[in-house]
Amino acid sequence: MSWFTRKDKGIQTPTEFKREAPDGLWYQCPSCKKAIHTREHRLFAYTCSNCNYHEKIGSQDYFELLFDQTRYTELDALMSSGDPLNFVDTKNYPDRVKATELKTGLKDAVRSAYGEMNGMPITVAAMDFSFIGGSMGSVVGEKIARAIDYSLEHKQPFLMISRSGGARMMEAGFSLMQMAKTSARLALLDEAKIPYISLLTDPTTGGVTASFAMLGDFNIAEPGALIGFAGPRVIRETIGKDLPKGFQSADFVLEHGFLDFIVDRKDLKDKLTSLLGMLQK
Repeated sequence: MSWFTRKDKGIQTPTEFKREAPDGLWYQCPSCKKAIHTREHRLFAYTCSNCNYHEKIGSQDYFELLFDQTRYTELDALMSSGDPLNFVDTKNYPDRVKATELKTGLKDAVRSAYGEMNGMPITVAAMDFSFIGGSMGSVVGEKIARAIDYSLEHKQPFLMISRSGGARMMEAGFSLMQMAKTSARLALLDEAKIPYISLLTDPTTGGVTASFAMLGDFNIAEPGALIGFAGPRVIRETIGKDLPKGFQSADFVLEHGFLDFIVDRKDLKDKLTSLLGMLQK
């Protein structure tokens, strides 16, 4: 005989006493579908504790992960795009830029800053895919060039974190000029024997891949990152053949010699510190 007997089946809770979990309290991994607490997700550097899926993050998250105590000084924080071509598609280009600024809180698709990483001075430029697909326009090229100039002036390593869909069509030729501008500045870094590390994240494509993203003294990538120039569909239609399995994945690119190594985001800060420490000996 049981001591207690439930008379009513199920839990009878009046609607006014029901409480829902606050928005943003849980994160569901898009890969394995496991739900984890957002605090745990953050502690794991925005990677899944179950399958190690690397969630796409922005410049602020990388700055928090890399700079000691999140202390850094941002460079050219207020620089924003002009409209050199008076470009119009479904809306005027300046209107699109303003709308994206309001939506994202960003001024353009890259932010640059300097600070210390495990006590080591470093300049970092990180791209934001949320700003018009991380597209490379005049501001992106100019801010990266100025960040490189800062590294040259202060003789400290430069880290470029790329995430982009390629050149910004609203700026046409002006956008493509940024490939040459940034590549020329990186050549000055090379002449000065100042280390340049390029981190490719998901996705890194188009003119960004064809310029500064693949010119590092060390080219590294996050697990699962898509890396390429044109999209798989365009390549398939051009060559008329099926593409290899896993084509344009970080693992595939590594196997074919275009990357030096793949680094887990949780280990990124320590790996970069060790690598730069070896280069300075």
